[in-house]
Amino acid sequence: MQGHRDGHGFVHRDDGEAAIYLPPQEMRSVMHRDRVRVRVLRIDRRGRPEGRVLDILERRRAPVIGRLLHEAGHWLVAPEDRRWGQDILVPKNAIAGAVEGQVVAVELTEPPSLHAQPVGRVVEVLGGIDDAGMEIEIAVRKFEVPHQFSPETLAQAAALPDKLRAADRRHRIDLSDVPLVTIDGEDARDFDDAVYCEPFEGRPGRGRKASSGWRLLVAIADVSHYVKPGEALDADAYERATSVYFPRRVIPMLPEKLSNGLCSLNPDVDRLAMVCDMLVDADGEVGAYQFYPAVMRSHARLTYTEVAAVLANTRGPEAERRAVLLPHLLHLHEVYRALLKARARRGAVDFETPETQIVCDADGRIERIVPRTRNDAHRLIEEAMLAANVCAADFIAAAGHPALYRVHEGPTPEKRLALANQLRALGLGLSLSDDPKPAEIAAIAEATRERPDARQIHTMLLRSMQQAIYSADNAGHFGLAYPAYAHFTSPIRRYPDLLVHRVIKSLLGGRRYRLTLGDTVALAPAPADVVRVRGKAARASLHELELWELAGAHCSACERRADEASRDVEAWLKCRYMRDRLGEDFDGTVSGVAGFGLFVTLDPLYVEGLVHITELGGEYYRFDELRQELRGERTGVRYGIGTRVRVQVSRVDLDGRRIDFRLVRPDGGDRLQAAGR
Repeated sequence: MQGHRDGHGFVHRDDGEAAIYLPPQEMRSVMHRDRVRVRVLRIDRRGRPEGRVLDILERRRAPVIGRLLHEAGHWLVAPEDRRWGQDILVPKNAIAGAVEGQVVAVELTEPPSLHAQPVGRVVEVLGGIDDAGMEIEIAVRKFEVPHQFSPETLAQAAALPDKLRAADRRHRIDLSDVPLVTIDGEDARDFDDAVYCEPFEGRPGRGRKASSGWRLLVAIADVSHYVKPGEALDADAYERATSVYFPRRVIPMLPEKLSNGLCSLNPDVDRLAMVCDMLVDADGEVGAYQFYPAVMRSHARLTYTEVAAVLANTRGPEAERRAVLLPHLLHLHEVYRALLKARARRGAVDFETPETQIVCDADGRIERIVPRTRNDAHRLIEEAMLAANVCAADFIAAAGHPALYRVHEGPTPEKRLALANQLRALGLGLSLSDDPKPAEIAAIAEATRERPDARQIHTMLLRSMQQAIYSADNAGHFGLAYPAYAHFTSPIRRYPDLLVHRVIKSLLGGRRYRLTLGDTVALAPAPADVVRVRGKAARASLHELELWELAGAHCSACERRADEASRDVEAWLKCRYMRDRLGEDFDGTVSGVAGFGLFVTLDPLYVEGLVHITELGGEYYRFDELRQELRGERTGVRYGIGTRVRVQVSRVDLDGRRIDFRLVRPDGGDRLQAAGR
C-alpha cells in the first residue's frame, strides 16, 4: 500500500502489473506501507484499475514520526509523512512527557478501522521542530534508515586494534614505499581509495611489438579483512548496505573506528588494501591487470581543488608545495587523458548535469547554495575508479563466479519510442535505432550540448534509460558502455563493494565464496569440478544465484532509501531557507513541465519551486507531453524547459516540502493576475 497526501492510495502488486487505485473511502481502514489483498472492481475513467480491500495481510510495525498536537481536548500525532493519511490518537497517559508541538515517534496500539482512527503511544520524543539537525532525525526515522549500531557491533569495533599488527601484514605485498596518494573533496572524512601512476615501456616479444603506456595502481581499503561474514559488524553493515550522506552529517555503514580509522587510507600510516594493478596503453585500453592484497602508506591527502591547481599551473605555488609528487600527478593526468579517449570510442554517455552543494552554518541552517563544479581532478579519479571496477567485473566474470554486478540497462521499447517521438517533436534530425546503443545516446547529447534547450533534451535522454541496480545477472552497464561492471572501489560505504572484495580474495585463494541464508558469507575450499580460478567458468546452483539476487535487491532498495532520505532533508532545508524570502522576486529557468504547472529553478539560489497553472494568467493552457511544454490556446504563449522567467516566492509549505512561486512578467513589469488565489 502506498498512500497519497490527497487521501487516496495505490496498491503496488507483487506481480509487477499496473498499480491498483484505492479511493479515499477504501483508505480508512488501511495505512501507508500495509500489505493488503485487494479485488479489482472496475477500470476508472482515467484507465486505472480501481479496487477494494479484502484483507490486511501485514501491518507496518515501524513507528510513525509526527508532531504532537492538542485539539478539542484530545492528544493526537499528525504524521510528518502525509502519505499515512490519518492523524493518530494518543491517550493522555501515553504521551511520554512530550509537550505540544514536539516531534515524536508513535507506535500504533490500535489500527484504523472504517469507523475509528488509529490509536498509538509515544515511544520517543525527538524534540522541537526548529532544533538543529531535527530534519535529519526525522528523515532517518521516516525512511527507516538504520542509524544505531547494535551493542555487539560497537563492542566488536572497540576491540579492534588501533594499528596494524604483524599478523595483518602476512601474505601481502609491501607498497609502503610507493607514493600512493588520496584525492578527495575538502570535507571528506573517510578515504577508501588511493592512486599512483608511472610510465611503462613494454618489451617486444614473440609476435608482439614494443609498447608504451602507464602502470596505474588503484589501492582500495581492505574492509573485508576486518568485517567478517556472520559477525555483528557484517550484520549491521548488510542491514544498512550504504552510508547515507546529509549536509553536515553522515550515517555511516561502518562504525567510526573502521570508517575513519583502521580502514581509512589516512596519510603517513600503514593500512591494508586490495590493489588493482593495471597496464594502460596509449589508447586508454587496459592490456593487463592483477589483484593482490597489500600494505600501503598514503604519501599525501590531496584535494580536488589542490590537484586541479597543480595540473593547471605546474610552476605555481601549489605545484611547488607538492614538488615531490608532481611527476606522479602529471602521469596520472596523462593516463586520464588516454582513458578519456577510450571512453569516447566506447560511446559512453556523459551528461554534464548541474550539481549543487548546500553550505550550512553552525546551527545546521542553509548559509548558501553553490554550484558544485567538476574539474580534471574529479574526472581523473573517476576514470581511475571506473578502470578498476571494470577489471573487478572482468576478473569475476572470467572465473564464472556469482557476484553482484552494477547493472544499467538501456531504454525499454516503450521508453525508446517515447524518446524518439519527443526528439521528432523538437525538430531534431536525430533518430534512434530499434535497439539503441550507448553511442547513439552519447551522440545526441553531444550534438545538442550547445542548444538553449540542452537541459530539456538531456533530461529526456536520462529518463529514457532505466535505473542502475545491483544484480547477479550481468546485463552490462549501458550508460558507461561496459559489457561487465562491478563496484569495487568504495567498500567503506557500500556493501556490494565489500562483497566484490570477498569474491576476489576467495578467487585469489582458489576458494569459492558462498552466500548463505542470514545474509552472511562463508569461505570453503572449492571442489575442483565446481570452480577453477582462471580456468573454466564455475557453475552456480539456482539456489545460490537466487541468494545473490536477493542481496542485490536489498542493496538496491537501501540505495534508493538513502537517496530519498537525503533528498527529503535537502528539500526541508531549502524550504526553511526560502521562508525568509517570501515576497521576493527572482530570475529563474523552467526546469520541468507538467499538466498542473511549471517547475522553476531560481538562478541565484539553485532552489526549485512550482508555478501552478492557475498562476499563468487568465487563459487555458494545454500540456504538450511530447514537447514538454504548456501552450496558451488564446495567445499561443509557450512555456517549456529552458524558458527564462521571473517569479515571486508566494508560499512555503515546510511539512509538504513544497515551494510555490507566482509568475512575474518576463519584462519585469506588473505581475500577472493569478486565478484561484
